[in-house]
Amino acid sequence: MNWKLQHSRHEGKVRPRRVVVPRFGALLAVGVFVTWSAFPAVGQQKQTAAPVVVQPGAPGQPSKTLPSSTRGVLPPLAQADIEFMQGMIMHHQQAIEMTDMINSHTDNKDLRSLGARISSSQSDEIKMMQRWLATRGQPLSMAMPGMPDMDRSGKPMALMPGMLTLAQMDALRNARGAGFDHLFLTGMIQHHEGALTMVKDLFNTAGAGQDAEIFDFATDADNSQRAEIRIMQGMLEKKS
Repeated sequence: MNWKLQHSRHEGKVRPRRVVVPRFGALLAVGVFVTWSAFPAVGQQKQTAAPVVVQPGAPGQPSKTLPSSTRGVLPPLAQADIEFMQGMIMHHQQAIEMTDMINSHTDNKDLRSLGARISSSQSDEIKMMQRWLATRGQPLSMAMPGMPDMDRSGKPMALMPGMLTLAQMDALRNARGAGFDHLFLTGMIQHHEGALTMVKDLFNTAGAGQDAEIFDFATDADNSQRAEIRIMQGMLEKKS
């Protein structure tokens, strides 16, 4: 510890003042200690533990620790799952075809808003279903290549439940204004109710609908289309 002298203006005296001068050597020693003591921690961070794979047990049973080499596998395919996805793609495509007519056939803002929502959600769902089928090496359509009116067994393609017939689609294309609004709403309600039937049939088929993606999609589709049916029924009641 060093001492320095300081002159006091008020007392005219010289008195010692204690001034602390840090010792460089001590600080250096601390710095070296901190720096070197941090190295083991850095080394530990670089060491990554082997992944642990845990399989949850059945109710009342303990979980199991599986080897790190364990790899996930897709659940077994049910033919009903494949046909549901292929059929729902075709079903959604007609709904989008119907919504594409709205802007040129009516000025109804509520109908335009509803149509935009249906088109956006069902376009996204088509992409999801196509990805699901492609991941499993399945065709994206029930139709024979180059023959959209025939299924893969060579038989005429049957419409999915609720889909509009050619006559209904032609009537919709030829309608305008309030007439179009009515045909669209009644036709889309019919269309949505058909989708609900497809979901019901899927879950009533033994072994089908167990895949997590299909279960979530089918459940969400059921809920959302029921809600849209109520909206469209309300829109029809306002016009009556």
